Formats: sequence, structure tokens, C-alpha cells
Amino acid sequence: MKKAKDFKLQNQHDETIKLSDFDGMIRIIYFYPKAMTPGCTKQACGLRDSKTILSKKKIKVFGISADSVERLLKFTQKEKLNFDLLSDPDYKVANLYESYGPKKFMGKSYEGILRKTFIINQAGVLVHTMDKVNTTTHHEDVLKWIETNLLK
Repeated sequence: MKKAKDFKLQNQHDETIKLSDFDGMIRIIYFYPKAMTPGCTKQACGLRDSKTILSKKKIKVFGISADSVERLLKFTQKEKLNFDLLSDPDYKVANLYESYGPKKFMGKSYEGILRKTFIINQAGVLVHTMDKVNTTTHHEDVLKWIETNLLK
């Protein structure tokens, strides 16, 4: 296990968020392709609805996409999201976390953000990577992994 790579990105309110500012908390970082699309909305809303449980367990959630700060704010307002969405328009953080690469959709190949999730413990160590994410059960899957492995 190794220390999570630190980064700074702008959130939906155009505030600078630095990962290491949340040392002492468990962090869920999830990369998603595009705000306001069906799968990304389902995934975000599951985390939104889990906010009370996540907060009680001192778990901070960050969603990262290439969307603009303005689009992230619209997404947050439309879906009443209660966690930070971060804008990575040049894919610097996505590349840092190996979450940008070749994809296929409807028979077409292209490069884009890969749907991946990373769990970082209170000491800032990257302890788990989810390469396969089910958008419907994502919130349950990360919480179950954290409860089983970090909150025993």
C-alpha cells in the first residue's frame, strides 16, 4: 500500500479542494465520465442518499470528472447532491490515478474517464481500488468494503 497521490481541483462552487486537507478522514474518490448522464446520476444519487451514514463514519466523498465547474454546479443543484464534485478538465488527476484511457461505447472507441473508485484511509494511504463499478450498488459496495476492512 502506498500514500495516495495528492491533488488540488476546483469544486462545483469554484473552491480549491486539496485531498490532503482531509487527512484523518476516510476518503472515497470516484471518477465518472460525465455529469447528468443516466449512469453517473444513479451513482451520484446513491452516494447522496448515503450521506448520513457516511458522515457518521467520517467518510468524505469526492466525485471527479472533466466537466466544467458550471456544469458540476448545475448537476449538484438538479440532483440535490451533498458532496464535492471536482473538475478535472485536462485529465491531470484522472491520469495520476490511471482513470483515463481507452473506452468503447456503441461500437466506437475513444479516450475518456474510466469509471473507477479509490478508497483512502485516515492516514492518506490508498487501500482499495474498484476497477469494476456498478452504478446502482456503488454506494453500498464502497460502504460494505469500508465497514469490513477499515471500521472493524
